[in-house]
Amino acid sequence: MTGSTRSSSGLDDRRKRLLFRCWHRGTKEMDLILGRFADAAIADLSDHELGQLEHLIELPDPDLYAALTGDKALAAEYATPLFARIKAFRVVDNDA
Repeated sequence: MTGSTRSSSGLDDRRKRLLFRCWHRGTKEMDLILGRFADAAIADLSDHELGQLEHLIELPDPDLYAALTGDKALAAEYATPLFARIKAFRVVDNDA
């Protein structure tokens, strides 16, 4: 089980691949951060944003996690508006 709450049904191959990669990072923390963001946003990302996400997920988990938590500065090439959206993203639990 990935933890994903979103089906890949109806997504194009590029989005399906990104959704999978966001949920299969290698560390549970990054799976939860990127996977939940992808669940919520993948269908609505533009081609340009998809490219930014593809580039961003090439970073090693420890570096990306440190940047997301503010413990380490992110290289300028990765500091995109999409990164800011991911960093600011919070899952809304409607059952709470």
